[in-house]
Amino acid sequence: MSFARRKFLHLAAGAAAMPAMLRTARADTYPSRPVHLIIGYLPGGSADMTARLFGQWLSERLGQQFVIESRSGGSTNIATEAVIRSAPDGYTLFLASPANATNASLYDKLNFEFLRDVAPVTGLIRFADVVVVNPELPVKTIPELIAYAKANPGQLNFASSGVGSTLHVAGELFKMMTGVNIVHVPYRGGAPAMLDLIAGRAQVMFDNVPIALPHIKEGKIRPLAVTSAARVDVLPDLPLVADYVPGYEASAWYGIVAPKGTPADIVDKLNRQANAILAEPAVKMRLAELGASLLPGSPADFGKLLADETGKWRKVIRFANIKAE
Repeated sequence: MSFARRKFLHLAAGAAAMPAMLRTARADTYPSRPVHLIIGYLPGGSADMTARLFGQWLSERLGQQFVIESRSGGSTNIATEAVIRSAPDGYTLFLASPANATNASLYDKLNFEFLRDVAPVTGLIRFADVVVVNPELPVKTIPELIAYAKANPGQLNFASSGVGSTLHVAGELFKMMTGVNIVHVPYRGGAPAMLDLIAGRAQVMFDNVPIALPHIKEGKIRPLAVTSAARVDVLPDLPLVADYVPGYEASAWYGIVAPKGTPADIVDKLNRQANAILAEPAVKMRLAELGASLLPGSPADFGKLLADETGKWRKVIRFANIKAE
C-alpha cells in the first residue's frame, strides 16, 4: 500500500470518527452559550410566567442564560414556525401549549406539521381551568348550571379569549358532553372577557385558575368547579366538573420542544434537568401556590401528551365547527 493511500485511509477514518466525537463534545459542553426559549404569546400571561420561571431555574442548573423571547401573533403559529425552521442544535427551544394541539385542526394550511416537525423535550406544568359565573346568575353548582342552561337554551353567554383559544374549546367540550346550548362570545384576550363577566355582560367563563383566582377571592365572580382531573390545592373545596360530567377534562399545559433533528443527547440532558427541577420541594411549593400541577416524564411521555391532546381537541373543533379567524 502506497504512502498516499495509507494517508488517505487514515484521514478518512479520522473524518468518520469526528461526528461521534463532536456529538460527545456537544453533549458534554452544552450549553456553551445562551439558549433562546421562544413563546408565542405577549408578555404577562401564564405562558410568559412559565417560561421565565423555568428559564431562570434552567439557567441556574446549566450555567448559561435562557433568554425568553416573545413572538406573538398567528395564534402562536409565527413563533412555532420560526423555531421549527431554526438550527436543530439545542439553542432555540419553544414553549409548547394547547394552542399547538388545537391549531392542527383550526388551520387548513400551515407551513409545518407540529407533531412531525418538533422533537418533544419535556413536559413542565398544567394549569387547571375553573368554571366561573357572574354572581347574579342563580347557579352555584355544575348540575344547576346545566339545568339552567337547558331551561333557557341560547340565553347564556360564555366568554373566552378568542375563537379557538383554550378557554373557547374548554367551553365547547362542556357543551358537547352535556348537550347544553350556551352561546360563545369571543374577546381579544382573557382580560376583556373577564371584565365583561364581572360586569354581567357575559354569564359564564372557563378561565385559567391563576388568572381567575384574584377575582374569586374578591368575590367578583363565583367558582363552580375546576376542569382538571384532580382537585386544585389553591381551591381545595371546589369539586371537579368530572364529578358531574364523567370524563370531562380541560387544562392549559406547557412543555418544551426543539426543532426536529436536535441531537438526542441534548434533548435528554434538558429533560433530566427539567425533571430534577420539578422534583425540588421548593419548586413544587412555588408551583402549587400558582395553582399548577407538575408534568414530569420522558420526552416520549411529553410526545404522547402532544398527540393525545391534538386528537382530543380535533374532535371538539369538528363538533363545534370552529374555524380560525
